[in-house]
Amino acid sequence: MFSKEEAAHLRKLFWTSFGKSFPRKWLLYNTKIKGFAFKFVGDTKKAMVCLDFEHPEDIGNELLFDQLLSLKNILETAYLPDVIFNENYELDSGKIIRRIYVPFKGKFSIHNKSTWRDCFEFYVDKMAQFELFFEDYEDFINQAI
Repeated sequence: MFSKEEAAHLRKLFWTSFGKSFPRKWLLYNTKIKGFAFKFVGDTKKAMVCLDFEHPEDIGNELLFDQLLSLKNILETAYLPDVIFNENYELDSGKIIRRIYVPFKGKFSIHNKSTWRDCFEFYVDKMAQFELFFEDYEDFINQAI
């Protein structure tokens, strides 16, 4: 078990190591669509790449999510075969959002450095595919709002 300070240090070291090992400018929040952001998630039990819908107006989230649902077959077939669509994803905070994500299937804990490298490679591969999909269909996605 780690103290709060040790756990915080490991989290910081994980993200710093990822950035140094794979230096690249990721799209993440720079989608130019309010409340529509790509994210890397990593904690003591799981890792994933996500597309979160957190528009301040629920109708915006619904329209965007529905637009992505219409592209689900393309996303699964050409970019991310393991993608999961969830209209009611519960965050650790208890907040419910819409999320499209790809989970890391291997063993992972942000507290276990021996699991980091495989997770980093997963992040790079899956997020690159997510971004490529977004780039290819950005105009169509923007039509939702």
